[in-house]
Amino acid sequence: MSRHSGAPCRASGALALLGVLAAACAGTPEADPRYRPAESVLEVIAVLQRHVPDDTYRFAPAQDFTGRNVYRSSLLRLESMERLHAKALRAANMEGVVTFAKGRALERLGAYALAAEAYDVAAEIDTELRVEAQRSADVCRALDEATAMAIGLDELASPDGVSPDSERVLERYEQRARRLEEIARGADDHYLFVAREELERTDMARARYFLAMRQLLSGGDVRTAAELERVVARHRDSKLANRHVLELAELYEVLAVEYVDAHPPESLGFDPVRFQELTDATSRLYEVVANQDGRAEKLEASRRLEAFLAFALRVDRDRFTR
Repeated sequence: MSRHSGAPCRASGALALLGVLAAACAGTPEADPRYRPAESVLEVIAVLQRHVPDDTYRFAPAQDFTGRNVYRSSLLRLESMERLHAKALRAANMEGVVTFAKGRALERLGAYALAAEAYDVAAEIDTELRVEAQRSADVCRALDEATAMAIGLDELASPDGVSPDSERVLERYEQRARRLEEIARGADDHYLFVAREELERTDMARARYFLAMRQLLSGGDVRTAAELERVVARHRDSKLANRHVLELAELYEVLAVEYVDAHPPESLGFDPVRFQELTDATSRLYEVVANQDGRAEKLEASRRLEAFLAFALRVDRDRFTR
């Protein structure tokens, strides 16, 4: 046998091995895109830029392909790329663009002071972005100053331990709201939606202040109901509109329970008309949300309505059976 007779065998063996390797490679599943790193910094910025004009007052913030808040996830990816590719970004003159994009993400997350700092840095680095970065920095500083006018827990009680001055607290909230309204009037872009969100948070905080202090303030129950109704009326277009209605319904439910605790149904002090007013208000508000198909709060409102109606039936039973 020729010494070259083994060559065809070796060649066929090599071809078979290559075929096995090729089949193995072809059968390797593609990695889940949720766990793959971003292709480039431009990809991250493009996703963020697409959602900068979003009306986050009326609609919930967009989510990326991982299901996370797009502004939060974009910020995390940009910070990660800064750490891993700082030299490459500097060489490509992308530092200013990345810092500017971080400012856009931070302002949507409510970190206005950090956003202003990011815009200042971007204005120094990138001359093309300087004008817009300086304008955005000014708006973010105004938002930061306005939102800082909050009521701290240490201010909710006066030094002598009596109930706090509700008028002084109310003036703080009104002053904060006026600042935010000025920002909203001067905005013709996404800052209008940011300012409206902060106005809504201000109204919610104001109502919750009276809710927390209702048993200490004179006429606290009536004032709290009025404040929560004010939130509902002022923010009908908000993504949180149903949540505001539920908070008002919960107040009336609590008032109904407290009324029954203070005036047992079988007692002569129980006023059926007063109790009926509270039950009607509570039921009506829960029904408003429970009748909205496709809303996340529908199920919660339905269950709360069922529980409250069971409570009301028990009260009626106690009135006539004891």
